[in-house]
Amino acid sequence: MTAQLINGKLISAQIKEEAAKEAVQIKEQGVTPCLAVVLVGNDSASKVYVRNKKQACEAVGIRSVSYELDGETTEEELLGLVAQLNDDEGVHGILVQMPLPKQINEEKIILAIDAKKDVDCFHPMNVGLLHTGGKGFLPCTPAGIIELIQRSGHTIQGKNCVVIGRSNIVGKPVAMLLMRENGTVTVCHSKTRNLAEVCKRADIIVSATGKMHTVTADMVQAGAVVIDVGMNRNEAGKLCGDVDFEQVKEVAGAITPVPGGVGPMTIAMLMKNCLVAAKMQNHLM
Repeated sequence: MTAQLINGKLISAQIKEEAAKEAVQIKEQGVTPCLAVVLVGNDSASKVYVRNKKQACEAVGIRSVSYELDGETTEEELLGLVAQLNDDEGVHGILVQMPLPKQINEEKIILAIDAKKDVDCFHPMNVGLLHTGGKGFLPCTPAGIIELIQRSGHTIQGKNCVVIGRSNIVGKPVAMLLMRENGTVTVCHSKTRNLAEVCKRADIIVSATGKMHTVTADMVQAGAVVIDVGMNRNEAGKLCGDVDFEQVKEVAGAITPVPGGVGPMTIAMLMKNCLVAAKMQNHLM
């Protein structure tokens, strides 16, 4: 039996619809949620991401302001813009698109963004709140993964969950969120021994390695939920994930495609974070 296809486009559309209703309620209380997006340089992938974020804001009813800076912009100039946006009460979320040009220290920029406006959830204060179970923003891609699992009818509580990859952007935070939902979590990485055996015991597998065919059919137990965060191109230049999709879908109980799985969820969850930011800053929650 072929696995249930978890449709990220459909689920992200549901979340955006909910966000649009919430944006109307916030506006009725005299606040227009606003996201500032900063792009430095001409990275083509970054330009696409920024355009998609602006379109999502428009669809949901969030005001967006964008700053497209020259690739030669200095760290000092960017820090100045961030300080200006921090002080602007009409801006609730600040997103500086990564990667930044080599003359700019990314960590310094992340630290400079007011934690209350850090809708990407990269600031150490927000990362700390995630780890201690405090209230605040949730990192967009990991939070989107949890929504994909739950909204497609699967429970996390009591399940054996394996996360492959330990990055600060996906691996570590998704492990924390799975634990928050009472999953029993194992984090695997390039130094893990017997990866296939560990995965074979999992009810839920999240792969975020950025390497094709990290997860093959012989690593997946029958009926497991497989979430593919990878974004790679195969020899033919076709977009694919970490999971050997054609083979694994014949074993798994549910699986996300690439594209159309995790990808659309990231921007949907960013919209939710923008609304949380607007409410927190205006004491509406």
